[in-house]
Amino acid sequence: MRFALVNPKWTFEGSTYFGCAEPHFPLELLSAREMLRSAGQDVLLIDAWMDGLSVDDVRARLEVFDEDFLVMPTAPSYLFWRCPQPELRVPRHWIDQLGRRSEKVIIGPHGSVTPRTTLQKTGGTIVLRGEPDQTIPLLATMPKEMIAGCSWTDENGVFHSSPGLGVTDMKALGPLDYSDYPVEKHVHLHHIFQGNGADHLSRGAEIEFARGCPYACTFCNKTLFRNKYRERDLTNVLAEIDALISRGVDYIYFIDEIFGVGRQVRALLEAIATRPVSIGFQTRIDLWDESSLELLERARCVSFECGIESITDIGRDAMNKNCRVTTDRITELLAYARKRIPWVQANLIKTAADNPLDVSRWQDYLKSKGVWVSEPVPMFPFPGSPEYVSTFGEQPDERAWERAHSFYLNLFSDKGFSDLQAPTPATLGELECVCS
Repeated sequence: MRFALVNPKWTFEGSTYFGCAEPHFPLELLSAREMLRSAGQDVLLIDAWMDGLSVDDVRARLEVFDEDFLVMPTAPSYLFWRCPQPELRVPRHWIDQLGRRSEKVIIGPHGSVTPRTTLQKTGGTIVLRGEPDQTIPLLATMPKEMIAGCSWTDENGVFHSSPGLGVTDMKALGPLDYSDYPVEKHVHLHHIFQGNGADHLSRGAEIEFARGCPYACTFCNKTLFRNKYRERDLTNVLAEIDALISRGVDYIYFIDEIFGVGRQVRALLEAIATRPVSIGFQTRIDLWDESSLELLERARCVSFECGIESITDIGRDAMNKNCRVTTDRITELLAYARKRIPWVQANLIKTAADNPLDVSRWQDYLKSKGVWVSEPVPMFPFPGSPEYVSTFGEQPDERAWERAHSFYLNLFSDKGFSDLQAPTPATLGELECVCS
């Protein structure tokens, strides 16, 4: 069977999307390609975003390849599955304009929560819920009803959905093959900001060391995909790093939901310290102490982003953070980290448990130590997250994305949006060109 894996050219005009709008490695497609190759399938990966390809360019390549399955994600890179753009405008447009007669397989966070609506909106014929790395190859050899997390509509228009979710064995994921991928075009350095001590860097890359998170914070959108914590084999990760370094990469951003949890983290950092590369990632400050922060300095960590969420025990407990240290210790560790890492970021979420004056004092103190501290902001209640259920009092249905998006627009209508978002976002119906 022939599988075409296509990353479309993403655009976010009018969107509430607050992720990075630069091209990133489509790690979900690269890892699926390795699994397909191992299964003996023919596979073509096309990254229209990184290569700057038009729909016509991609269609021409597909006509030569003549695929049986066309696979397309609904969010740009695994890095942003947990905070995707709510709208399905881009995959809808690309599937429509490509006009392929092959099976159109949709992967990503939208279909994992609302598979029926995702099929209807995108024009797909199959949705794979959860992690698709190892379920995509099964489409060539197994009936759809036997594939965990597979949803589809039959020739009579009847919707079917097999139980479960796709969950990948991360030990089975070897080093990703970049030999025929345009690594040199990836000039973006994720979470590197002007003047944070990384001005010498020239080429970035993203890598996945571990997937999932052992915590269950209420606001986190990971439950229906990338949930259980699993590490990759360290040898494979280091081989992938070395291959990227050989292509000129000197900065790596780990896309892990929570970097710093696993047993191999110290060994990984010690190995990175011997290589000509710097790193960045997202983490929790209570996973680190003075000794491990000094190891990060040796491993040339230049970007250290921490989810603090609340400055009070009550606030963190309300979000089920399961934080192991006090606010005073959090403050102490952030200041200590900033002495060794050029960019240290502390993120806050708006909560009734935190007095605004206390928050302001805490921000001012850490800023005086060189730590960048966010303003507390309400979170988008992503369908599939505990936050969605607590906000609306029900599990997501097929109108969940519209409900969450409308709620978010109303929440910010008189406050203004982030500078990463459109100043006046459109409704979901307007973005998707369907009736809302």
